[in-house]
Amino acid sequence: MGMATANSGGSEGMELCIFDLRRGQQEGQELDKILFFFPADLPFSTQLSVIGLSEGLITFTRIFSPEAACELIEAERHSHVFYEAEPDIWMVMVVEKSKEAEAIWRIDALREVLKEIHSLFMMFYGPVREMLEKDPSGGLTRAHLYPFVMDYLSDFLVGKKTQLPSFRDCLKEFGTVQMLTVGREAAIEVQSLVRVLESGAGATHCYSLILFQDLLVSTTLSPDDTINLFAYAVQRLSPRALSPGASSWSYLRRGSTPSHVVVGPTSATVSVSDQFHHLPATSPSQDNSYHVKRPLQHNRWSKGKDGFLVTDIWGTETGSLIPSTPTIWLQQTGERMYLCAYQYKSLTLILLVPLSSILNGEQGVSLVKQQVLENVRIEGIFPMHVISVENCLSYYTEGLANITYNAPASFSSLHYFITFVETNVTEASLKILKVEEKLSKGWGGENAYHVSGYRYLLIDDDRNVSRASPPAKVTTLAKESLLAMSKLREEVDLEKSRSKWDNADRDKDLEICIRVKNNAWVIARTTRGKQLYMVLERANETLLYASDAFEKFSDRYCGGAFSLD
Repeated sequence: MGMATANSGGSEGMELCIFDLRRGQQEGQELDKILFFFPADLPFSTQLSVIGLSEGLITFTRIFSPEAACELIEAERHSHVFYEAEPDIWMVMVVEKSKEAEAIWRIDALREVLKEIHSLFMMFYGPVREMLEKDPSGGLTRAHLYPFVMDYLSDFLVGKKTQLPSFRDCLKEFGTVQMLTVGREAAIEVQSLVRVLESGAGATHCYSLILFQDLLVSTTLSPDDTINLFAYAVQRLSPRALSPGASSWSYLRRGSTPSHVVVGPTSATVSVSDQFHHLPATSPSQDNSYHVKRPLQHNRWSKGKDGFLVTDIWGTETGSLIPSTPTIWLQQTGERMYLCAYQYKSLTLILLVPLSSILNGEQGVSLVKQQVLENVRIEGIFPMHVISVENCLSYYTEGLANITYNAPASFSSLHYFITFVETNVTEASLKILKVEEKLSKGWGGENAYHVSGYRYLLIDDDRNVSRASPPAKVTTLAKESLLAMSKLREEVDLEKSRSKWDNADRDKDLEICIRVKNNAWVIARTTRGKQLYMVLERANETLLYASDAFEKFSDRYCGGAFSLD
């Protein structure tokens, strides 16, 4: 099959489709199986050709492997990456092979892109199959999938091109979270804050997730739900995401600065990505008969006066101008939850409250927010940083403790003023301030996890956690080193794929060391659900040197998990 070429909004060597094998089985109804196709302006005959080939490959490979059908097909000019998101709901990405080094992909990284699209879609809308059952025509599903996937792909826009994960991203791992390392004292304060937040909501099954900068501090969610909400928070809710034009050191932030221009209400939003990808007027995303929320749009969140993040993406409550509180689905429990996000400096707190526990809509959500922070009395009286005696003295001496702040008209003494503040400042507010202060003091900055002389990626599969050298440090590596590491990771992926059906080999240790022409070592070692990848440039040519350097890193930063002793 030849890769079809789109018009000016071309595919740039990539096609992505989502289809349902249970639909369109009758002659003349083949179009029914197409739920999404990119580029959207390709002729239907071309779209059916791509999906028809994919369907044929899936059917053929199921003969030999009923439990796990096709995952990858390598053709002469293209790679076909398959992912069965739900039973008979398939996602296929077709990427064009090129002699250019920049077009060298790691297949598992491309598959992770497909997985994340589906996981985030489910978090906001629920399973695709349930949506198809709700509207058998498929119109509802297509109306949601088209803008959602296009908004997602806009994160990969670099200039005017869609840049998929390539060999330059070999020291990154999608589908994982990046955690902040905290000391014992700070960890105790975080745990205390979590208890206050969740108990303050008054609901029996609320959950929380806390981030500092773009790093995870705490979560009470399941691993899958944590990954989904963390990915969304880093992309849209973190302080950097809320600052237009701000660059990010986090390697989860993809592409360049979001190139979006918001015009009018949500339904009339126009973005550069829409124009670039040329969604046609007949696209399902333009069907006005469905009210489609677009949670992945850029620049639609802002910080309210009370510190909570607000957005108009979910519309407004009937008969009110107050924006509706966002809602998401939890994958583990299947519950629908209100998403309440609070931000103070570099600290982002996300509280999920079950819809079933809120009886009167937005009014009930507002009450929950007040209960969480218990700031009914303090709100509007003093800024949140007025908690210390020193700050109280400053405000008192500057004459700010007056009717302007809704405080008592006069204070007979400084002691009475301090007592008033201490009585009204809430427990949650105090803990938020204390946690942010402790985390800020212990934070080493953008290069906190840089290790001199090493470029590395550490993955804990059991916890779905990864840590890596800062992106700015990875960019200093030579292209030859990155290409060698990308190929090395492909070898490890292949070995893991071969052994994943054999339980006896799951804990099999693996070590690969390669000497690259530019006098660099690329090393991979896997053991007991953990993986460590490392690049050593300008290193001694002996294998003993590389092995010793690896052992030192393992002993000092990984607790000896990868040591051979």
